[in-house]
This record gives sequence, structure tokens and C-alpha cells, in this order.
Amino acid sequence: MPTSPAQLLQRLDSLGISYRFYEHEAVFTVAQSQRVDREIPGVHCRNLFLRDKKKAMFLVVAAHETAIDLKKLAPLIGGDRLSFGSPERLWEHLGVRPGSVCPYAIINDTAQAVTVILDAHMMAGEIVNYHPLINTMTIGVAPDDLIKFIRSCGHEPRIVDLTPASPDNVAPDDKE
Repeated sequence: MPTSPAQLLQRLDSLGISYRFYEHEAVFTVAQSQRVDREIPGVHCRNLFLRDKKKAMFLVVAAHETAIDLKKLAPLIGGDRLSFGSPERLWEHLGVRPGSVCPYAIINDTAQAVTVILDAHMMAGEIVNYHPLINTMTIGVAPDDLIKFIRSCGHEPRIVDLTPASPDNVAPDDKE
């Protein structure tokens, strides 16, 4: 059985991680969350559960405003031909449904099959906000505490500058 939001909050407490807790209506997309985000201070984020052609899985966590082209992202994170993971695979590995994907879901990846990628721009914020395994709540934490949590789950997150993955960013090889 996957970890519940209450169990997650207990885990954060046991790690000495302070957080700000907010309840709100369910949000499923970045666009839907913008109304809620205005009321919550800090960096607001989105999460991409991805799989590559070699079946490697990635959880990419980025600031809302970080635009990502999957073709440009692949070489930055060591993937090849990235696509979105299926809802079934998401549930199997992270124990959440679409709309509730968050870095805290890594607590359910006991097989350590998912690589966690954190956006460097996002991690430069003072507070970062994510759903605590359910999309009717948001919790804000310091970036260092997010890393502390991920490490406590047996994962070593990679902080990556995702700017080169922007659809508007032309790679040096693409210039004429």
C-alpha cells in the first residue's frame, strides 16, 4: 500500500523538516493550479514522470515556468527518447495517480528504480511547493529539506540546469 499524505507528513516531522501546509481544491494541471498558487508563497513546481527507450524511469521536478522539450532534455539527464510514463507504471513505482505526481512520491520507490532530477532554477528558490501525494494539498519546504527527504528515501537527486532543454533554446549543433 502506498504512503498516505498523513504518513508523509509524519515522515517529514520525524526528519525535522519544517513545512508550510495548505489545503485547496483539487488541481490536475499547471494551468489549473495557477489560481491556487497566487495564494501560496514560494516557487511552484511541476513534475514529469518519464521513461526512456531503455525503460529507465525519471522523475523530473521543475519550476512551473521552466519549459521543457523532451528531445533536448534526454541528453541532459542521460535518457534516450523520452516519453511520459503510463498511469499504471506511475502507480506501480511511485504510488500516485496522474495529477498527484510530486517528489515526495519517491518514498514509494523502494526498488530505487526512478532517477530524481531537480531543476537548478527551482532549487535556487527560498521555498519550493509540491503536493504531498494528493492534489488537494500543497506543502512548502526549503530546497535543502527536499534534498534531505529524497536522500532519506535512499535516492540521490541530481540537480540539473534545465535551461538547455527549453523549446526556445537552440542547441549549438542546431545553429547554421
